[in-house]
This record gives sequence, structure tokens and C-alpha cells, in this order.
Amino acid sequence: MNAKPTVIEGRAWVVADGAGNLIADVDTDQIYHNAHLAVTDVAQMGQYAFGNLDGWKDFPKKAAAGDILVVGSNFGAGSSRQQAVDCFRALGVVAVVGVSFGAIYKRNAINAGWPLVECDALKELGLKSGDALRIDLAAGELTNVATGKAVKVAPWSRVQMDIYQAGDLFAYGAKK
Repeated sequence: MNAKPTVIEGRAWVVADGAGNLIADVDTDQIYHNAHLAVTDVAQMGQYAFGNLDGWKDFPKKAAAGDILVVGSNFGAGSSRQQAVDCFRALGVVAVVGVSFGAIYKRNAINAGWPLVECDALKELGLKSGDALRIDLAAGELTNVATGKAVKVAPWSRVQMDIYQAGDLFAYGAKK
């Protein structure tokens, strides 16, 4: 099996309000409404991403494979619904960078082998939606490619990197 990349680059989607402030406390119901929980095909979940978040309901039509979400604090608070992670994966979103994440959301993403990166210095990057963003998982660095400005991010644990490299928690466990 080939190693997954530890440097990820993509177009940023900065989940902000009309004033340009990162939206805090986006819960799993805003990410993936409970009206769609009967959908079991992960490939179909993307169309419902942010379906309950004002100003972002059209995100599934705009998102493209390789995009990176940039979010505020406590992103993914609330329930343990895996669909709130899988809807973005279905759209091809390759990572999410946030100030902080709800504990269950963070664990679900790690277990799915989907990169979450915590960075409390996001404002320093001056990111706008559409900017190219580079995440270096191994070095623990986030770079706004347009400006060259870089900041350190919370390092991944060895287990988080191993799960990511394996593909998900099940694949990781099968290797043990």
C-alpha cells in the first residue's frame, strides 16, 4: 500500500459569517441535518452538507474534490453522527482546519482517517475562501500559499498518523 500524503494542498473554504468572522459552535445538525439520517450511501451524503447552516446551504454545489474547510471553534459539537464527517468526504473535501473541534466529531474524523488540523492562529494567515492552503501534517505547519505566511499547528499523535496512513480505524486495527 502506498503511503498517504503528509502534505495536502487545496482551495480553502473559510466558513465565516457576513462580517468575515469564523463561525463558532457549528453543530452536527447544522453540518448534516437529522432529516437525512436514513441516507446510508456515503456517496449520497455530500448533497446535504451544511444544509442547515445559514449562508452555506449551497456549499455542496460549489465544493470540489481537493478542497479544504477552514472553520471556527468547537466545530462539530453535538451528536455523534458519522454523517457529519462523511458528507464532506463524499464531496471530496480532503481536510478540515479549525480553531477547535467537538470531541466526538474529532474522534469520528480521526477514526475515518480524515485529516483534522487544530490551529488557534488561523486569523494570522489572513485566509479567504478560494486561497490555496497547504497543510504539512508531518511538520505541523499550515501555509497560506498566496501570501507565504505560515503558522504552526497542533501536532498529530503517532496513533492519529497511523490511522490516517492505514485509511481508517478498521484498516489500522486489521494491521495489528
